[in-house]
Amino acid sequence: MELLYKSTRNSDTTVTASQAILKGLAEDGGLFVPTMIPKLDAGMDELAGMSYQETAYAVMKQYLTDFTEEELKSCIARAYDEKFDTEEIAPLKKEDGVYYLELFHGATIAFKDMALSILPHLMTTAAKKNHISNEIVILTATSGDTGKAALAGFADVPGTRIVVFYPKSGVSPIQEKQMVTQKGDNTFVVGIRGNFDDAQTGVKKIFGDKDLEKEMASAGFQFSSANSINIGRLVPQIVYYVYAYAKLYAAGNIKNGEEINVVVPTGNFGNILAAYYAKNMGVPIRKLICASNENRVLYDFLGTGTYDRNREFILTTSPSMDILISSNLERLLYRIAGEDDSKNRQMMEALVKD
Repeated sequence: MELLYKSTRNSDTTVTASQAILKGLAEDGGLFVPTMIPKLDAGMDELAGMSYQETAYAVMKQYLTDFTEEELKSCIARAYDEKFDTEEIAPLKKEDGVYYLELFHGATIAFKDMALSILPHLMTTAAKKNHISNEIVILTATSGDTGKAALAGFADVPGTRIVVFYPKSGVSPIQEKQMVTQKGDNTFVVGIRGNFDDAQTGVKKIFGDKDLEKEMASAGFQFSSANSINIGRLVPQIVYYVYAYAKLYAAGNIKNGEEINVVVPTGNFGNILAAYYAKNMGVPIRKLICASNENRVLYDFLGTGTYDRNREFILTTSPSMDILISSNLERLLYRIAGEDDSKNRQMMEALVKD
């Protein structure tokens, strides 16, 4: 069965997975979500014996249904290879009675490597599937980690260019050096005055500029995104939680069906949203614990029910969490509000306006 995608702000139009990946952001400014969240079709006993790459295929094939088995397995094999410093890709370690899924073994030592290693392959495969002749220009806002991981992932990938916008005074010196020294004839980095939210808002405005879109198309280019607003970033993250649970079960640390809690430090809400999707797929997750920092906008929202970005922006030592408008929250709101695209559109417009 083919799984289609619709916008959180207009449920009337559907696109395929490959089309959603290519577009990045829906034309109405909404985010693409699956028309349904599939249930895992592999049992935990089967998943327990799988490698990370095999688990990735078992999960992603249910979301990216217009990719052939050969195409998807090729993308996975090219993404999760020797560029990671461990064969396990994401080892599960126990310290002080808590289990940690290590997501830092990629090329840039950021968890963003996990999804951004495969996105370029998904995107170029999607372009071929949809007979796209235009060069794809990736526009990405970063609070630090995504930028370098995206640049590394797309560096010298044929048919693509990537432009990363980052807050000039809002990333660590190491993150800035990582980005501005990135090699690749198709990579570009822009420091902006402002914070991550300003960069992200600017990128979304570019996506919404129809005149610019026509001008770019006539010159042989089209925009897409490597941010977690792109469903091609979100789907690979779901794999983490299926894999972690299966490994806990395989090692005898939990019984099949026993619930676990998941804790995720959260900025743009993509990683913990992937855990929410995994829970809805059938992974026995009891609580999703959203860890925040001094900016605490998600903490306040989940505690009060009010999302208010009108607050002081605090620069901290965890810039990936220094975000006041968490884009992926829109996907959660859409789902828990009964997939009411009209209500969702009103809420998002109120957040931007007021």
